[in-house]
Amino acid sequence: MDPSEQSRFDEQYQRHLRLLKLQGKSDKTIDVYARAVRRVSGHFDCCPDQLTSEQLEVYFEDLVDSHSWSTVKVDRNGLQFFWKHVLKKDWQWINIIKPPRFQSLPDILTPTEVEALIATARKIRFKVYFLTTYSLGLRLGETLALEVGDIDAARQRVHIRCGKGKKDRFVPLPDLTYQALRALWRVHRHPVLLFPNANGSPETIRQSTTPMDRGGVQKTIKLLVAECGIKKKSQPIPCATVLPPICSNAA
Repeated sequence: MDPSEQSRFDEQYQRHLRLLKLQGKSDKTIDVYARAVRRVSGHFDCCPDQLTSEQLEVYFEDLVDSHSWSTVKVDRNGLQFFWKHVLKKDWQWINIIKPPRFQSLPDILTPTEVEALIATARKIRFKVYFLTTYSLGLRLGETLALEVGDIDAARQRVHIRCGKGKKDRFVPLPDLTYQALRALWRVHRHPVLLFPNANGSPETIRQSTTPMDRGGVQKTIKLLVAECGIKKKSQPIPCATVLPPICSNAA
């Protein structure tokens, strides 16, 4: 792009980011929608406001050949937002891209497999983490984000904050899970977090401002799944079951 066109693109790109933020899009959505604009701009080496429907047809044909349908769909949505809100143009070519709908069923761990996973974990924080995730049917990040104040023992429920779609919800709290969370908290006694970053001394853990590392948890899950000989891609099960007792290993 020549300097004048680059300047026009930079102005439109920053407006795109600003409007995404003002419409309450998540950081992840902002990132992928912005990448869609950068990708099409880099492909044609021009500001996308001058692209024709025919050029975009060819672009998406190439994108289908080189990327997953998931990426194609996200890029379509990102460019649709750009055209509608930044360029204020009609999105007349939306029907040229219709990613097929795939409906796959996740592999669900059986209660026996969940028992094996928890029993194999050597540290109480991972035992309680897996028990909480599977018994409450939570996503990985939802469990990590749990705070002491989210546990409502009197009503036997847990407040899940800012879950998928940035929505809150309540889920039932089995007594076994509640007792396990209490056992874990008595080990670290963090004033806010139920699963604080466990690196360092007990005093350091109590002062931690972040939960356990997401990547570290994912790595531990993979290691334990392999050690247990489980061949499935582990998914939460939304029910409580009778699981091994929580031992008092170090957090």
